[in-house]
Amino acid sequence: MATALRKTTPAATPKAKDATALLRADHKQVNDLFEEYESARTNTRKKALVAEICKELSIHAQIEEEIFYPAVKKALKDKELIPEATVEHATLKDLIAQVEGVEPDGEMFDAKVKVMAEYVKHHVKEEQNEIFPKAKASKLDLIALGQQLAQRKAELMGQGGM
Repeated sequence: MATALRKTTPAATPKAKDATALLRADHKQVNDLFEEYESARTNTRKKALVAEICKELSIHAQIEEEIFYPAVKKALKDKELIPEATVEHATLKDLIAQVEGVEPDGEMFDAKVKVMAEYVKHHVKEEQNEIFPKAKASKLDLIALGQQLAQRKAELMGQGGM
């Protein structure tokens, strides 16, 4: 009986991801959705994938803007990386608005999704190569920050997105 209890205890702890690990997992999930979109052939499937991509990106951007970016900006006394990332989020939100809830109508819709995918890849590369390493090198408690991000993400997912 005791061994069964021990096995369940560690399973409860993976929720304590550091903030950058949680955000990287989001990045991978969205990248996988974009790849799935590339091979989607029906408008129904494309629309469903775009809805999921938009929801994931919107929630991801919101938790970064509410929790991660302010903490990193303060810890690093940053005046460049975080403002740039915030501007990139604004552009991304504009792209989301152009495809969210819209019927896939051919090449222009596909082009907008392709541009969004490329834009997200660029943004992710900057975050993972510039912001995350600096955050890890700072005195930030990334586990506590990860817990805040996970909690807020769960709240937003429960609201159907936004």
